[in-house]
Amino acid sequence: MSRMVCQYVRHVGQKLVHRRGADTIKESDGLKIHLSATELVFLGVGRNLGAGLYIVLGAVAKYVAGPAIVICFSVAGLSSLLSRLCYVEFDARVPRSSSAYVCSYVMMGQLWAFVVGWNIILLFLIAIACTARAWRYAFDSLIGDRISQKLEETVPLHAPYFLATDADFFALGLVLLLAVLLALGVPESAWVYRVFTGINLLVLSFIILSGFINGDLHNWKLTEQDYPLATAVFSYSLGPPGAGGFVPFDFEGVVQGAATCFYAFVGFAAIAARERGDLKPQRSISLISLLMCFLAYFAVSAVLTLMVPYYQIRHHSPLPEAFLHVGWGPARCVVAVGVLCALTSSLLGDMFPMSRLIGAMAEDGLLFRGLARVYGHTKIPVVAIMSSGSLAGIMALLFEFSHIANLMAVASLLAYSMVSFSVLVLRYQPGQNLSKSEKTEEETEMELVPVGSPLDSVPEAGTSNILKSLWLPTSTTPTQKSGQIVYGCAFLLVLLLIILSLILAQRPSQVFSGDPVLTAVAVLLLLLITGVTAIIWRQPQDPTALHFKVPALPFLPLVSIFVNIYLMMCMSTWTWVLFGIWMVIGFAIYFGYGIRHSLEENNDQQPAASTSQT
Repeated sequence: MSRMVCQYVRHVGQKLVHRRGADTIKESDGLKIHLSATELVFLGVGRNLGAGLYIVLGAVAKYVAGPAIVICFSVAGLSSLLSRLCYVEFDARVPRSSSAYVCSYVMMGQLWAFVVGWNIILLFLIAIACTARAWRYAFDSLIGDRISQKLEETVPLHAPYFLATDADFFALGLVLLLAVLLALGVPESAWVYRVFTGINLLVLSFIILSGFINGDLHNWKLTEQDYPLATAVFSYSLGPPGAGGFVPFDFEGVVQGAATCFYAFVGFAAIAARERGDLKPQRSISLISLLMCFLAYFAVSAVLTLMVPYYQIRHHSPLPEAFLHVGWGPARCVVAVGVLCALTSSLLGDMFPMSRLIGAMAEDGLLFRGLARVYGHTKIPVVAIMSSGSLAGIMALLFEFSHIANLMAVASLLAYSMVSFSVLVLRYQPGQNLSKSEKTEEETEMELVPVGSPLDSVPEAGTSNILKSLWLPTSTTPTQKSGQIVYGCAFLLVLLLIILSLILAQRPSQVFSGDPVLTAVAVLLLLLITGVTAIIWRQPQDPTALHFKVPALPFLPLVSIFVNIYLMMCMSTWTWVLFGIWMVIGFAIYFGYGIRHSLEENNDQQPAASTSQT
């Protein structure tokens, strides 16, 4: 009996790290979209320049960072750039890849891929819900907030604080309408997307130019004496004054603002699914889009805080109200139209890749297979589009975007950290380029999972030889032993970085003020991190040529992981509670349904391998 249990546990454990064959990607990708380089840039820009620019910008500047929001976007943009560089190499290792989920399934295994995919689904769901709410706020500002007043009167939500004050049926209807439009087919919605993105770019240019004309540098040098004057003049709710100046909420405000501002840079995931399948040589397209979006965020955040004192910003509709504040009333309507176009294109840019990801996971058996059904000659995943659209609509109905934006940031930061970790360890594994050859499931598991300790793999080696091999590897190319060393060191580094980030995020003033205990712990952690990083650096790398390789390995992926983890540690406890609930739901689906159905599929495909392993 115990033997059967051990065999079953071993069998399940092997399937958790089962890797999908690269030759199955084409069949599982399903929908193919042929987009030009210009269209891909439009997709990336249109997806990014949405609610993050027009709504989150105002909330972070008013309540969290003040004028230092320009620094917040710089930190968030750096984190996104590092993650994107890692994803480009990750994607280069897999032929015909379509998403971070598929790359993870091929290179890292089933459970790893499910966690990545499940978090990206959450990312898209919250992005759609927040954008739909933002669309209603922007439209409502044009008609004197009549929709908000009516909703608060008719359908108020007398519920916990994390729910919205009213049930937003307007946002629900908007999401469902766009889901139906998307289900009709890409040709019917693509032209709408391009037109709206073009209008958005024109309006952004107008905002930046006219904003700098009307800006006042005094708004970056406000004092505590300016706040009572504003309280006496303005009747609406003002934000906290902080300490005034360019950084009114100190370093903590900048870090918390950067974590929230990461919301604005998750859009490159939307074009990653297209980039490889249609324009293999043009991997820089999403990086160009990312740079364009960063410049837009930097300029608009500077303009907004120069036009309006940060505590007077109307965070539900910051840019249109900013022009009203400086006396440019007619420009308010022009900006509001641009906001609506930007948010519409952002919604379309989120809904399509989300449905595509859900369809891919369902086709693999990790989610309910009914979600993978497609209809018509266009092969549009109608079930995935409508079901995910309905769920996003319900979230828009019930949740205030300011309460769940940080939840989306946690999901995206975790997913991108996993991609960076994958790049870090895969470069040091033997024979990881699946473009040239495929490996059996047994070989894959031997490479990916450390089986036993180094003493088990080389029993004749003494302790001194083991320690020597950490610094002076005997081979110039990766071996199973060196790969295991890198895996162990990488997991240890992640643990050390989590502890260090937690200390720096929760007790920054004590650390930097010279608290003996915390400072000593931080210094010890830095020494350990440096030593473990040096061990990884000494291991041989895979010499296989790729279209792109991350420079400065292992340092750049580690910096990416550290920045992402540090931003995650700055999130509130309630954000982590919500994220924990989402992950519990995901693991319940995976272990209750996904692993069982994927096991059946794998057993049918590889009966010989399964028999030999059991």
